[in-house]
This record gives sequence, structure tokens and C-alpha cells, in this order.
Amino acid sequence: MPYTPWTKPDTIARPIAIIGGGVMGRRIGMMWLAAGYKVTLCEKDITHPSEAVTYINENKNPQAKKRGTIPAELKVTPTMKDAVSNAWMVLEAVPEKLDLKINILAEIDKLAPADCIIASNSSSLRTSQMIVKTEKNYRICNGHYYMPPEQVFFEVMSCGATDPDIFPFLMEKASSAGFRPVNAKVESTGLVFNRIWASTKREVLLVLAEGVSDARTVDEMFKSFFNASNGPCQMMDTVGLDTVCNIEAVYTEARNLDTRAMDWLKKNYVDQGNLGAKGGKGLLG
Repeated sequence: MPYTPWTKPDTIARPIAIIGGGVMGRRIGMMWLAAGYKVTLCEKDITHPSEAVTYINENKNPQAKKRGTIPAELKVTPTMKDAVSNAWMVLEAVPEKLDLKINILAEIDKLAPADCIIASNSSSLRTSQMIVKTEKNYRICNGHYYMPPEQVFFEVMSCGATDPDIFPFLMEKASSAGFRPVNAKVESTGLVFNRIWASTKREVLLVLAEGVSDARTVDEMFKSFFNASNGPCQMMDTVGLDTVCNIEAVYTEARNLDTRAMDWLKKNYVDQGNLGAKGGKGLLG
């Protein structure tokens, strides 16, 4: 397909579309909304929109007050077409499953305007793995967030065909919304910090799986040594242990790693519906 030059979209009249209102999607949407950007949240599961909207409505004004901004309009829709048809950016925030992301990006690519940036919030999968069914790859990239508003780093990475002009534009917009953007300079399984964090999570899970210590002791020691407010077990519980397991599966397959940490987490928590903050018990009980 011939190369199509990317042009800057209108970010004032047009919204940002968030696909998925889970733990991350609702937080990302809240941050952009609080900064004055219109947001459309697309969530097909009827059990989640009310939770996502409640979170956004409870947090948008305090976040806007901190930044001296006025929150914009939130729209919620169950249909992809309605969400992305006029968006200037679409952020995919669905579970860390490659087949799901491939199909979601293909659908977005067909429905979104040609100048719309399509970003995946994946923390471990490369967007180059997701574009097997897409055509307008010049506007597709990784756009990975952590746990806003507590953690505001935002990492961007090319899919291998991303128009380079997108990165300074997107990083400038992210800065205006209160994020701290970082550009991963080459494609990577896991972006910058997540490669380091993944090894920490894996070793913590092995400590627990082997009975070396318990989650509370691990977190207490971690916080003391690194002067951190949260320990790794608490952070994994907050993100959701199903998400942790899905991410670990990506690293395990990509690098042919030991599966013991993932197997233990899946058997003892995920398969039993114990996902941390999402429901059931977590590593901290």
C-alpha cells in the first residue's frame, strides 16, 4: 500500500476514544478528560461502564484542580463505530491478549479517520505484532501508560511503520495532560521501565511460590530499601493478577523463560478468580 503522509488532527473539536474501561482505561480517560480533552469511552461489557464512569466522575475534578484546568465532556458508548468515527486519537486498553488486540486494531483501522492516531496501551506486546490485519500503519504505535494519576510516565514506541512526526506531537499533547512522555528508541518486548519491572515481578512471585517469604514481608522490605510508597505485591494486586499473568505469558514465550512464576500465579490465584483489586483475594490477602 502506498505511503500516506500523516497530518495533525484537530484535538479541540474531536475526542479521544478509549477502548476498554477497565483498571487502566478509566484512569487514562480521566487524566485526558481532566486536562480538557473530550473523551469517548467504549466499553461493551455492561457491568463495567458504571464503575468506569463513577471512577472518572469522582476523580476528574480533583485532578483538574491540581492542574488548573477545566474537565471536558465524557461520552460513553457500547459501539466501536460511534467511539472512533471522529476521534483524533484512539487508545486500545483491552486485556493483554495478542489475538484480541490484532482484531481490535483492525476494526479501529477501518473505522477511524485517516489522521487519527491509534495507540495500544500494551505493556509487553509490540504494535508490530498487532498490525497483521491493518492497512494504515503509519498512524499506529504503542502508547503505554502506568497507573495514573499516581504514576504519570507515558511511553511511546513505533510499530516499525509509524510516521515519525507522530511522536513529538503525541508527546507534547501528553505533557499538556499531565503525563511524562518517554520515547522508546527501538522496538522492544516491553518498553523501558516494564522490562525492569517484569524481572522484579517474576522474582517476587518465585519467592512466594517457593515459600521463601510472604507477600507482606516482601513489600515491607521493598518499601524500606527503595523508599517506595508501595511494594511489588500491592502493585500487582492493584493492576490485577490476571493482567500480571497475561503479561508474564508474553515475556515467557518471547524469551523462552522459566514458567514457574506464571504457573504458580495462574493456579493459585487467577484460575480461582482471585485477581486482587478486581475481585477475590490478592497476594496480600
